[in-house]
Amino acid sequence: MSYLRNLLVACMLICFANVSHAQVYKGAIVVNATTGEVLFEDRSDVVSPPASVTKLMTFLVIHDAIQAGEITLQTPVEVTADDARMGGTQVWLKHREVFPVEELLYALMIQSANDAAHALSHAAGITREQFVDRMNVRARALGMTDTIWRSPHGLPPRSRRLDETDQTSPRDLAKLSRALLKETDVLRYSSIERRPFGTGVRAKPVMMDNHNNLIGKVRGIDGLKTGFTRAAGFCLAATAERDGRRIVAVIMGSPTSKERDIKMAELIEDAFAKIPTGPFQRMPAESKPAAPVPPATADPEPAPAPLLQFTPISLDDEDSDDAADEAPGDEEPETVRFELPY
Repeated sequence: MSYLRNLLVACMLICFANVSHAQVYKGAIVVNATTGEVLFEDRSDVVSPPASVTKLMTFLVIHDAIQAGEITLQTPVEVTADDARMGGTQVWLKHREVFPVEELLYALMIQSANDAAHALSHAAGITREQFVDRMNVRARALGMTDTIWRSPHGLPPRSRRLDETDQTSPRDLAKLSRALLKETDVLRYSSIERRPFGTGVRAKPVMMDNHNNLIGKVRGIDGLKTGFTRAAGFCLAATAERDGRRIVAVIMGSPTSKERDIKMAELIEDAFAKIPTGPFQRMPAESKPAAPVPPATADPEPAPAPLLQFTPISLDDEDSDDAADEAPGDEEPETVRFELPY
């Protein structure tokens, strides 16, 4: 009798564990960024909208255009009427304003600005449709077999039809993140916690705050991108480095940013425990950064305080990307506070 009771309890625990995972996310994966070894996966091939995590591919395609000599970081981009009409998270670009590519990249990665993403799509003198074609060509080259891009920003279409929305999987986003780490200087942009936008162009620059709550909160995290729409849920492609070991972790479809962030911190801690310490490992460089960029004089970065791996810290769940990534009128998530034990 006791055997049957223990068996029943074990079955119930398994069932509850599965339900718990299902409630925390649609799918997730963690990989060793250097080797590609999968350290954890759970429904890693589930296909779902990535929301603003789409902007990672936008960054990569712009990097490709710079490498090809089509544009530079200093190439001026004139804001079109369509750019200025973009909804959701933005830096409030105005028609006929002019910004260099570099400034728009900061807006893309820190503020998750949809208007900046749209403006970058025509920076190389091509149409938005041609830019999206490049996104899909690049995805196929990276082996992102579950992915189809339909926009440079990740906003849902007016129809709200899933078959007209950007689609990808945690596994594919891990491939994209590894490519960005190998080929580009994406961390220069994604690791910044706060920076003004429009210095030297606008009389009153917009102050941008990084939407990745875990930067500066969890040891080693320095990128990459958050995202939220109602269809996508709360998504995050993150990377962290400790003692020469770098990992990439992706979560898609969490019901709240709080649950997403706590789970991401847990996955990162577990992953580093699986990678033995050893000689310092660098990501193998496949191409040089687009161009040397001098430190921004308008945004001096204070030296970061050392982070202790298990020091409890306060983490604000408000994520302006998560809260405003939908078109105007959509419900915004509630702001809460909680303790993150990492």
